[in-house]
Amino acid sequence: MSIKEHAIETIQGLPEDADWEVVKERIEFIAAVEKGAKELDSGLGIPVEEIEKEIKEWTTM
Repeated sequence: MSIKEHAIETIQGLPEDADWEVVKERIEFIAAVEKGAKELDSGLGIPVEEIEKEIKEWTTM
């Protein structure tokens, strides 16, 4: 599916009374998720163990 097709499908799934802000937020969210997925597929992600370590550090401060 092309980006344009995905955007159209996303917008069509919104409520009829969605305003421009909702449209913008939904498109930005989908774009961020897809960017993250591509980064993970490229091996650019952070290992789960590192995230767990960081969370523990944040919650024990």
